[in-house]
Amino acid sequence: MYLGSYMYCATFSPPASLQSAPATRPLKSKNRRPASRSVQNALPRPRARARIGSRPAHPISLASRWREERAARSRQQPGPRLAVVRRTTGVISVTPMAWAPEQRIVEHFGRFLCFDEDSESEDISLDELEEELEEHKDYDVLITILRNGEKQRGLATLVEGNLGHIEESLIEDYIEDNDNLALLHDQIHECDIILSQIGSLLSGFQAHIGSISSEIRSLQVKSLDISVQLKNRKLVETKLAGFVEEIIAPPGLVDILVSGEVNDGYARSLEILSKKLKFVQVNPLINASKALNDITQELERLRQKALSKVSSHIIEIFFAMRKPGTNIQILQQNLLQKHRYLVVFLKEHGSETYGDLCASYVNTMNKVLSTYFRVYVEALERLKLDIGASSDLSGHYTSITDIITRGREHLRDHRFMFSLGERANILKEIDQPGLVPQVNSHKYPYEVIFRSIEKLLMDTASSEYLFIEAFFGEESLFYQVFEGPFAVIDHHLDLTLPKCHDAVCLMLMICITRKHQLVMSNRQLPCLENYFDKAVMYLWPRFKLVFDMYLRSSYQCDAKTLWIDGTHPHHIVRCYVEFTASLVQLNAECGDGQLDMNLERLRSAIDGLLVRLAQNFTTPKLQHLFVLNNYDMAISVMKEAGDEAKNLQRYFEDKLESNMMAFVDDLLMEHFSDLLRFVRSRVSEDLLFYTEHANIDELEPVVKNFAMKWRSALEIMHNEVVTSCSNLLSGMAILKAAMAQLLNDYNRLSECVKKIPAGSALNRHLVSITSISYEIRKYSRAL
Repeated sequence: MYLGSYMYCATFSPPASLQSAPATRPLKSKNRRPASRSVQNALPRPRARARIGSRPAHPISLASRWREERAARSRQQPGPRLAVVRRTTGVISVTPMAWAPEQRIVEHFGRFLCFDEDSESEDISLDELEEELEEHKDYDVLITILRNGEKQRGLATLVEGNLGHIEESLIEDYIEDNDNLALLHDQIHECDIILSQIGSLLSGFQAHIGSISSEIRSLQVKSLDISVQLKNRKLVETKLAGFVEEIIAPPGLVDILVSGEVNDGYARSLEILSKKLKFVQVNPLINASKALNDITQELERLRQKALSKVSSHIIEIFFAMRKPGTNIQILQQNLLQKHRYLVVFLKEHGSETYGDLCASYVNTMNKVLSTYFRVYVEALERLKLDIGASSDLSGHYTSITDIITRGREHLRDHRFMFSLGERANILKEIDQPGLVPQVNSHKYPYEVIFRSIEKLLMDTASSEYLFIEAFFGEESLFYQVFEGPFAVIDHHLDLTLPKCHDAVCLMLMICITRKHQLVMSNRQLPCLENYFDKAVMYLWPRFKLVFDMYLRSSYQCDAKTLWIDGTHPHHIVRCYVEFTASLVQLNAECGDGQLDMNLERLRSAIDGLLVRLAQNFTTPKLQHLFVLNNYDMAISVMKEAGDEAKNLQRYFEDKLESNMMAFVDDLLMEHFSDLLRFVRSRVSEDLLFYTEHANIDELEPVVKNFAMKWRSALEIMHNEVVTSCSNLLSGMAILKAAMAQLLNDYNRLSECVKKIPAGSALNRHLVSITSISYEIRKYSRAL
């Protein structure tokens, strides 16, 4: 396509002389002409690049060579031109700004288009022009050029001229600074020589440093090897030093063990010897050591000597315990317990010697404690108060029946067999010290003796158990030591219990044993559990045997022989009631349910005994009065027993109430029999029903008889009740019940009189209810 001017494409390569020359920075000149501002703004700043290490050409030769080449090109292609060239790998070194217009045009026209006034040049090629124009038709620069072709050619010519002037001025500047460039060239050359020498020196240094590095690595390897060797030697030294320290026996240690006194220092020496002996025994590899073979015999001799000396010292202390009056606990605490390690050494390194030592201690303490308990028990037996085992011409009583049939005086001597009384205080003094026979001359019930024996046993057993646990560490030794004391106590009980007929004492002994068992449990000492269980197994069968004897005695006793003329409470009944109250209290204190059924049996026995004794009276009134007084006494005893006897108290109160109503009927029937028979046979209590209509002839004798004797009868009844009843309160209750019943019956009689025909004739003989009430109140106030 023809655009009004010739267009061509050409490639431009800088001259060979310029390609090899390095880039240099243009020097400033005083006569330098500045380019126009428009040209300076239009042209970008060139980048000067130089190859490192290449030697630049002389500036004078470069300038002359460049002029010749430019003149040649001008002759071949006259006129200005604008070319767009591809970038090559060559480096422009002298005047990079000479190529700036062409570089700028390349950026604008895609490195393909160029303008030239000569359209007939052989370099012009229009191939594929239309395709390239079509491809770049959207570029604003191309569109502007195509629209304003003439103006662009003029502008290109102007720019080319300006570039020529700038080029000439730059060349002149380089020529003026020729000397400086030459000096700079020489300095650079000298610097290259110096740098070459420095490089050689550094290469030598590098090689030397490399050899030093290899030497350091070898030294480091040697250092690691030496460190491992040192560590191994230290480890061997430590183990060897420990081995030597463990197996050797210093002279000072040997002197102390052979000829030293047994004290704290001797115990410390034994600890050292024990460590050496254990060291030899623990590790089997050590036994193969030749050094150990040399010291083994010495260690064995030291062990035998130490065992012998320690055993002799402890056995001497054991023999000192056998002396009369020796305080065993002081020796145990101050001499034995202080040197506990002596026994530990014997236990670890001399089992045979340790066994002999234990046997010696068991033998010593068994004899000492057995003798101690035997003497104490014999001394306490002299302080025992015999209850339930009295004697007469025929010897000991065989049963409780023999005591009962002897009468009131004999029974009074054995009152403690049934009554608890102050004997219960022993349960409150369970932690008090036992009796000291040497300073006591009083007689005590057997339960006091029994508590003192068990108190001594508990204190001694607690001390001995704690010592054996701390000193020997074997609980079995305690039971071997106390075989003797247990045998002494068992023998004593075997002799005493069969002769004891005091059921209250036996029950107290059971309660004492239970409380002592609780005390040992609080101390957290189980050493006497077997003894307490065995003691309870002794006591319960004996108590049940004696209890059955009490019951058989109540059934087997002859009521006629025991009968005493009088309605007051019988002493035998009182004994059984007190015995019942005592068992109820003790059962509540420490019973385990075994007494409940026996208490029912005892209550039935009391009822049966009362019935048999009451049959000795001739009249029902006296029988009821006798039973009433005995039940009243039983209620009083149960009240004294406390809340534990509430159930029995209610039972006796019910019995008292029933017998009281029977006695009131008998009492009224004795003095007002005609009134009671008539009223109870003819009139109902609610006065609404009459079994048979009465007439005035039947009522008149009853009314007149009551009017004549009611005052005297009341006085007789009052006196009889006051003298017959053992309890004033019970007497008052009987009188109130009798008066109330009398008023009720007489009121029924009065109502019957009012309802019969001609009953008004008897009104003058009727006693007013007010008069009777007043008389009754008078006796009540007197009571």
